[in-house]
Amino acid sequence: MIFDTDVVIWVFRGHEGAAKLVESIDDRQISIVTYMEFIQGARNRQELKKIKNFLTDHAFQTLPLTENIGHRASVYMEEYTLKTALYLADALIAATAIEHHVTLCTANVKHYREINELNLKIFRP
Repeated sequence: MIFDTDVVIWVFRGHEGAAKLVESIDDRQISIVTYMEFIQGARNRQELKKIKNFLTDHAFQTLPLTENIGHRASVYMEEYTLKTALYLADALIAATAIEHHVTLCTANVKHYREINELNLKIFRP
């Protein structure tokens, strides 16, 4: 399962429900986009180290971008940006989940609901 940035942040901030959900999944993955969004929020080097340790401690595997993911994401941007305000990061995360044939766990359903081939698991904080 790939976890969206929002769910990872919930766990990092100590949300019990999010932590239980993540711990119940053996194969924990994030897109490199989620990794970059997450570290972008670090306020200093100590917090950056804490974030990196958190991801390692929770055994998140970071999935890289590929040519196919980039192409698929661009198709989604063309198709959904005007209709649903799909953003670049969301398109890349969705494309990563679809290219790897895994479910995307998110609390931001509205970002992804129009992408029919995407299998979603909704997290309610």
